[in-house]
Amino acid sequence: MYGDEVKVWALREVSLTIRAGDFVSIVGPSGSGKSTMLGLLGCLDQPTSGAIVIGDTDTTELDDADRSRLRGDSIGFVFQQFHLIPHLTAAKNVETALLYRGLSASTRSERACAALDLVGLGPRSDHRPVQLSGGEQQRVALARAIVTEPLIILADEPTGALDSKNAEIVMEIFADLVSPERALVVVTHDLEVAATAQRRVSMRDGQIESDEYQQPKPFVSSAPVAT
Repeated sequence: MYGDEVKVWALREVSLTIRAGDFVSIVGPSGSGKSTMLGLLGCLDQPTSGAIVIGDTDTTELDDADRSRLRGDSIGFVFQQFHLIPHLTAAKNVETALLYRGLSASTRSERACAALDLVGLGPRSDHRPVQLSGGEQQRVALARAIVTEPLIILADEPTGALDSKNAEIVMEIFADLVSPERALVVVTHDLEVAATAQRRVSMRDGQIESDEYQQPKPFVSSAPVAT
């Protein structure tokens, strides 16, 4: 709920369980509550009432420091805008997720390079963002999200700023990231993206309209490729 004098319910009477191994798409029209849902799942926001539980931990009972620590250990984020630091190389951008964890510089470097290898960018590890395409920058952001080995990856419109070919590459990587130990949640308006998930949650007016399992389909975009 937002506001003091005028109450606006962004989400109301919503219950959602994400299990390890799930690949979930969250869809719905603008204003349906998708982004608010993602913010709550990622512990970026706190609910007016109710609880957000990760594992056995009720995050609403934690202070800000403990909640931030849990978020850093358990959740990886991928956004439509890449949020890379311009003057850092791809490897150093990925390493930012490992700072303040008591790791040596060599360990941070090794893990960052391994994450970049996983998204097919090992050879570009020493390139700065300006030297990378939009799709490559999104893959760096994805490597940054997975380098901490999170329990869940949350993505907000991860293909929204990409052309058709790069969107296809990114969605193939997303599908490969799902494992028995990790869940993946993608908020999207793109039904082709939503179709790649094994489970689709449809939202409208701050509530869940449906929560259904489906047969995942390979990503095929009808959008023109940027030149």
